[in-house]
Amino acid sequence: MSKETIAFIGTGVMGQSMAGHLLKAGHPLQVYNRTKSKAEGLLEGGAIWFDTPGQAASGADVIITIVGFPKDVEAVYFGAEGILNRAPKGSLAIDMTTSSPILAKRIAAAASEKGMGSLDAPVSGGDLGARNAKLSIMVGGEREDFDRAMPIFQIMGKNIVLQGPAGSGQYTKMCNQIAIASGMIGISEAMAYAGKAGLDPFTVLKSIEPGAAGSWSLSNLAPRALKGDFDPGFYVKHFIKDMRIAIESAEEMGLDLPGLKLTKTLYGKLAAQGGEDFGTQALLKVYR
Repeated sequence: MSKETIAFIGTGVMGQSMAGHLLKAGHPLQVYNRTKSKAEGLLEGGAIWFDTPGQAASGADVIITIVGFPKDVEAVYFGAEGILNRAPKGSLAIDMTTSSPILAKRIAAAASEKGMGSLDAPVSGGDLGARNAKLSIMVGGEREDFDRAMPIFQIMGKNIVLQGPAGSGQYTKMCNQIAIASGMIGISEAMAYAGKAGLDPFTVLKSIEPGAAGSWSLSNLAPRALKGDFDPGFYVKHFIKDMRIAIESAEEMGLDLPGLKLTKTLYGKLAAQGGEDFGTQALLKVYR
């Protein structure tokens, strides 16, 4: 049985690895990215380049998008050369961008009108999770579409959960980002404190990482920050975008999130200092 043809839109830090896993698994791959050079490795591996998202989606069974901001998601789906204008009836669109739950619901409604399935399926795990095919995938949409997508999700991730109807994946990702946000303050302050106390922060990590303070961020991001490695597994500018979405959606629900607001303020300070293209571990620079 032949594998479904996949259009992959967005071959950045994470998308490139995710698309690569699909290609290696034998899926014919049609790709588009705003900057073609970022897709060169995939093209060398056999992927086919298209000049617009709509062209890439045309003829595909499944369309996966992972782009930067909600405005980018809106453009690749609703633009004149967007997915919804070109994708065939019966295809399945999966947006894996961390984006707005409201936009996810709009895409689902528009896709349904055109006889397409759709899922919002943002991910967690950063560049390492993408590279190692161990992403957590949080999914919103219909069970039938989720079941169809599961073999594809399993190529890219390990923890794959259907959270509910359209928008639920994005709401769940906001929960993830809220939990990470204040945690990044704690990690940065702990490492800054260790340094001021005359301790070796790496030795401190050996003691606190296995205990109650342990987290994925402490294990994976704190060592990078301490080494001065601020390359992005996840961009500061994208994290600020996520926090803005979470704050706006919380306000719609009448919920105040003071910890998240503080984190967004600190990351805003980092971005203003020229750090918007750093990885999120660069928050330590604010304390130094």
